Amino acid sequence: MNRLILSAAIPALLLGACATMPGDTVAPPVAVAERAAPPHFPADLTPAGVAAADDHLDLEQVHGEAAMAFVARENAASLAALTGDRRYETYRSEAFAILSATDRIPGPAFLGDGIGNFWQDAANPKGVWRRTTLDSYRSADPQWETLLDIGALSAAEGKDWVFKGANCLAPDETRCLVNLSDGGKDAVVVREFDTRTRTFVADGFTLPEGKHRIEWLDRDTLLVATDFGPGTLTESGYPFIVKSLKRGQTLEQATEVYRGDISDGGYGVSPSVYRDKDGKVLAVIVSRPLDTFRQETWRIVDGRPGKLDLPERLSIYGIMGDEEWPTIVFSPDEPWTYHMARSTVRNIEGQEFKPGSLLGVALFALEPLESDSSGEAAEEVTISRVDIFQPTERQSVQSVRVMDGYVVAAVSDNVSGRLVTFENRGEWGWDRRDIATPENITVNLGDSSKATGRFFYSVEGFLTPPTLSLGDVDDGSTQVLKSSPARFDASTHVVEQFEATSSDGTKIPYFVTRPRDLVMDGHAPTIMYGYGGFQVSKPPAYIPEMGKLWLEKGGVYVNANIRGGGEFGPDWHQSVLNENRQLAFDDFAAVARDLEARGITSPRRLGIYGRSNGGVLTSVMVTQHPELIHAAVIESPLIDMLRYHELPAGASWIGEYGDPRIPEEAAWIAGYSAYQQLRPDADYPRVYITTNTRDDRVHPGHARKFAARLGDQGHDHLYYEETSGGHSNDADPVANARRWARHYVYLAQQLMD
Repeated sequence: MNRLILSAAIPALLLGACATMPGDTVAPPVAVAERAAPPHFPADLTPAGVAAADDHLDLEQVHGEAAMAFVARENAASLAALTGDRRYETYRSEAFAILSATDRIPGPAFLGDGIGNFWQDAANPKGVWRRTTLDSYRSADPQWETLLDIGALSAAEGKDWVFKGANCLAPDETRCLVNLSDGGKDAVVVREFDTRTRTFVADGFTLPEGKHRIEWLDRDTLLVATDFGPGTLTESGYPFIVKSLKRGQTLEQATEVYRGDISDGGYGVSPSVYRDKDGKVLAVIVSRPLDTFRQETWRIVDGRPGKLDLPERLSIYGIMGDEEWPTIVFSPDEPWTYHMARSTVRNIEGQEFKPGSLLGVALFALEPLESDSSGEAAEEVTISRVDIFQPTERQSVQSVRVMDGYVVAAVSDNVSGRLVTFENRGEWGWDRRDIATPENITVNLGDSSKATGRFFYSVEGFLTPPTLSLGDVDDGSTQVLKSSPARFDASTHVVEQFEATSSDGTKIPYFVTRPRDLVMDGHAPTIMYGYGGFQVSKPPAYIPEMGKLWLEKGGVYVNANIRGGGEFGPDWHQSVLNENRQLAFDDFAAVARDLEARGITSPRRLGIYGRSNGGVLTSVMVTQHPELIHAAVIESPLIDMLRYHELPAGASWIGEYGDPRIPEEAAWIAGYSAYQQLRPDADYPRVYITTNTRDDRVHPGHARKFAARLGDQGHDHLYYEETSGGHSNDADPVANARRWARHYVYLAQQLMD
């Protein structure tokens, strides 16, 4: 285990049959009407012009006096409306019972010769990092040893610490870099921890708060990308320099290993150290992001970087093999033709691979050929096959674990999961083995161990709770370890899959979880969820709080797999980037229309929910199609898309949305940016906007300004800002239970009352 996985154990669900209606319902083209400009639309779209038209810039000051006064006023009004509802306490207690249940599956991660887990419950709301043996974990009553009590640490140090994982040095994994966030922010403090003594290491490695990229090189050396002082961060606030930090050195004394450029985009330069099953280093790789999705890939050999001949758009999953013949496993996210970097390689020159392919290529074949000073001809090497898996049009690789001689992949097939292993047979290629899983479910890969050849995986869906299994690549065996109890009554509902037709004719799949005896007259209160960005897939998932607080009350839940996600690979994502973004919004509107056409729901009973990038989606739906919905939960959102690059860490997403500083790109962004598109004469539903003061990923100014302008224009709305938890809302189950209760009280008020 390199990094402790913090998510709860990965679950499983069996869906109902896919369904279609006789004769597809084709949604009419969804177009933004030609109208006069909204009152606060900028006179010109330069950054200065956008700022001049913005009467709420003071709300961008995270802890500014005016901003916090606004938050206090809005919070008071919203809490009165939501927590004063007769349903609130029931919803809160039901959500807390689910989030703190002691019979949850403890999310496992390999830790040395045992199993690590981070656990939160009613007795430990801040959580404890703990470990046990695999045999004990298999049992009905595992015996846990506490490594670090976050609640006790917070009390002792007077801090609101949130555990953000640990990076442990293979092979024994007794020395770990523990990440602690103050209040749930992405930025963390790093401290070295000894799992044998269960204490922080005196005079060990420590780093101040920051958005670090850190890897162990050896027991006394770290590779660190961080804030090294003035001029060492990009405009997004991420590092572009990697240094080697020796034990006992300060950051100022660290030795530079790699340097990108201050103009780099994306999430910052990142070092990765790949090891074999015995902990020996196979390769040191540095990824230098050029923008959100493009990067250069460099290999560090003897302290010197060399650029690898890899595509700029790719996902690197790991490295296998030995020190003489390491093989990198990756997927190109763009069409890629292999051109020999080395004249000693035959047979793969000119091979073409489509986006989303899973490939394994010997590293030396990607390195520039160095001249042979002896003048002797180098021995030629034949590489017969590098393609591990080639997906079809409706398939995609969702996650991968690279083992010793094997690759394990979770594959999506029309948004249904499959689990496959591939054995590296050298010049004979890759042998595939399919592992049996239930039909119509989602497969999630958990942690893996090269040392043992084992990996965790789970299956889940909308109505069936998680089942966690342990797989072994060496013999192909699997063993069910734990099954989560049901958290709500699923017997009343069924799951169906439909397709809507978007404005350009593209078929958009979506899942409906509905009462099995639903009368199709449009009366059903329905939540439609969407994300549609950053190649993030949204497959079927067991959402216990939604099941308890919504499905059990007779509600319908819809999961829209709109473009921008990764359900069908890189093309599904890239088809709506930048100037084509409107198509993702059209997809979402098409699903809403299709739901009405099928009689599942109606605009009076339809609400939408989205967070983060999904906040772009939901805010645009409000401003472009208020006639289709009666509720919207807009959480931790991006909304002011003409200034998103000005609000940390927005500039890292320019590859997704475009650059508002470029006139042509500002024009297409302005066409949908909800903050600028609000109109006082529009008939918007009463929306609920919520965010977090400690969110250092998506700035709270987006949500604040949208709520303020709605209020200025006389539109009824609710706004609530939590003061801790960060973007992930992972501070503790107590706060999370209150969060879900507020969400579902609002949705019940709008859609059920």
